[in-house]
Amino acid sequence: MEKNNYEIHKKTLPLIPLRGISIFPFMVIHFDVGREKSINALEKAMLDESSILLCTQIDPKIDNPKEEDFYSVGTISKVKQMLKLPGGNTRVLVEGLSRGKVIKILKEEPFIEAEAEEYIYDPLEIKKDKTMEAAIRLIMADLDEYISLNNKISPEVFMAVSDIEDPGRLVDIIASYLVFKIEDNQRLLETFDFYERLETLHGILNEEIELLRIEDKIDQRVKKQMNKVQKEYYLKEQMKAIQRELGQDAESEEEIEEYREKIKEFHMDKDIEERLLKEVDRLNQMSPNSPEIGMLRTYLDWIIELPWNLESTANIDIKRSREILDEDHFGLEDVKERILEFIALKKLTSTMKGPILCLVGPPGVGKTSIAKSISKALDRNFVRMSLGGVRDEAEIRGHRRTYIGSMPGRIIDSMKKAGTKNPVFLFDEIDKVSSDYRGDPASALLEVLDPEQNVDFTDHFLEVPLDLSKVFFVTTANTIGSIPAPLLDRMEVIRISGYTEEEKIQIALRYLLPKQIKEHGLEEKNVQISKDLIKDIVSFYTREAGVRNLEREIASIIRKAAKRIVEEEIDVVRINRGNLSNYLGAPRFRYDLVEKENQIGVATGLAWTEVGGETLSIEVNIVKGTGKIQLTGKLGDVMKESAMAAISYIRANASMLHIEADFYKDMDIHIHVPEGAIPKDGPSAGVTMATAVISALSNSPVNKDVAMTGEITLRGRVLPVGGIKEKVLAAHRMGIGKILIPYENKRDLEEVSEKVKKKIDFKFMKNINEVLDEALIKGNEKYENN
Repeated sequence: MEKNNYEIHKKTLPLIPLRGISIFPFMVIHFDVGREKSINALEKAMLDESSILLCTQIDPKIDNPKEEDFYSVGTISKVKQMLKLPGGNTRVLVEGLSRGKVIKILKEEPFIEAEAEEYIYDPLEIKKDKTMEAAIRLIMADLDEYISLNNKISPEVFMAVSDIEDPGRLVDIIASYLVFKIEDNQRLLETFDFYERLETLHGILNEEIELLRIEDKIDQRVKKQMNKVQKEYYLKEQMKAIQRELGQDAESEEEIEEYREKIKEFHMDKDIEERLLKEVDRLNQMSPNSPEIGMLRTYLDWIIELPWNLESTANIDIKRSREILDEDHFGLEDVKERILEFIALKKLTSTMKGPILCLVGPPGVGKTSIAKSISKALDRNFVRMSLGGVRDEAEIRGHRRTYIGSMPGRIIDSMKKAGTKNPVFLFDEIDKVSSDYRGDPASALLEVLDPEQNVDFTDHFLEVPLDLSKVFFVTTANTIGSIPAPLLDRMEVIRISGYTEEEKIQIALRYLLPKQIKEHGLEEKNVQISKDLIKDIVSFYTREAGVRNLEREIASIIRKAAKRIVEEEIDVVRINRGNLSNYLGAPRFRYDLVEKENQIGVATGLAWTEVGGETLSIEVNIVKGTGKIQLTGKLGDVMKESAMAAISYIRANASMLHIEADFYKDMDIHIHVPEGAIPKDGPSAGVTMATAVISALSNSPVNKDVAMTGEITLRGRVLPVGGIKEKVLAAHRMGIGKILIPYENKRDLEEVSEKVKKKIDFKFMKNINEVLDEALIKGNEKYENN
């Protein structure tokens, strides 16, 4: 501290710690004293006619302060007057004389006594240069602005200090008039250099001025808001009074106005807008007690919550879309290409209507997840509606408003949830829609899924058309056989036949295994599963076209691994071929030929089901009898007819087939398809049945490595059948090396992957003789085909 302008005198003085106030030199102030030590100090000062040192407490909450609890620099003051108050307190009037600094505390009882330095200066000896003059002017300007912003300070304060030339006294008097924080007051007290004290006061005043400006802004804003609120309140009260006289409610009026504004914002066709506004006017004119008012409010609420003109606007990027589809799904190239075609066309034109894709395939091949990937690739909202078991047409079109409790259909409800007029909309299990006395939902879907009609789909509840032409509709089905022809005609069918073994392995490694590890609270390092192990799970524990059961088996392994990690307190569980049975039990299926050896009267056929392709062993037994034909295995009418057609062909061509011509007289033929509890039907078993019967009658073995499909005519021609891809995949799963298919089905092999076609020898048949050449073991003495 600069002390060159001061005379320093050492004094022994009583000391009073002040709580919450600061006293400056030249300041006259009164305050109340209640602590016994402080009263004793005052009495000592009055008795000796001496001064007293007043120092401010650092923490005003302390009742019995020690030396470290108050500031060492304070003000030496003269006690001018003492007055005893009721309750034991004393009011004292003091005048600040000079700054004082505590050197040491001499005693603390019965009052605090300190040895202090008193700092006295002569104002005439202060050297005032231009810098100090400038600082004084700044202080006066600050004070003027402070007073103008703070209406609690009288303008006379400025006049009272304007004539003071002593910079030290100027600062002290200004500080005594203004209300600063204790810390700021103490900074001024502890600043002995006069110029520095001016600078310190300038900084404090600037901070206070800034705060006062902010306070003034807040105050003005609040007053303005209050005035506005008061005005609005007054007007609303008047409006309520008028509405009460008219029998109306203010809240209802606000609601009516909101309906009007929302409807106008949608920019509908003029006739539709007028119709809806009439409904709003009807609501406004209705009595609050009308039973119809609730229904009308519900109707208008639905209207304003639908996305009439709100669309998802995304930056279409076909490369990004391809990456998303490849990341979410392995294989399924046909589906991905069709989706990418739509995205590419959407980038070129905005007028193209949304397509209606129908993904047909067995369960578990990823039909639903493909729809979700489409929404992600297009950056659109996604909604799903399951149609399984839907019987009531009202679920599609909604109820008419004449019924109590009527509601819109699930189409409108889903569009409301979507929030935009161009979402990706999934109709799941469209082949499971049925009908009864409540209507035909499939027929109701015609308007929704027809690109030419859905531009103005009308729900019975809304009674105004909603544009669905920009919706990307996706439907899923296990089979198209149960979908009505008019509905099927509106959709573009994309078949998802199933996955090959290699595709299942890749799907398991890329998607299913990481997903299950994460869902079970583990990390990939905790469970070690090799690719070969996944292959074994696919081959010996699942027999499906999709991957749903495969995911269940993987989840079972991960659960057991998690249990081991918790119970045995280990970090890693290794699962290999040696211990796989500990997790999944014994193998459930075999991955080899249906038949282990060449057998007489047993042929392997290929069948299509809703859950994918399957292999079937058709067995024929010949016994002496009276020419009866017995069919077992819970066969449908079509398969029974195929068997009868095959036997008719054999009887007509017995000599060519080296079969006794009168076999039908003294031989009983029993045709059996195993797994008899499962219904089987379809026009694709004729060739297999004929081969098995001819093998049994001619005593010729059937090649175990051959599977076949196709229908036979009475003339021996082989007719084409459906489901070739599914059947090929089923044969591939069983390790069959040769497949016989109708010649006209040759084009269907384009859908089969090259990896599968390389492992199987395909033969294309036009008649049954070509089938027998490939299927029956040649060189047998009883069978030589001409």
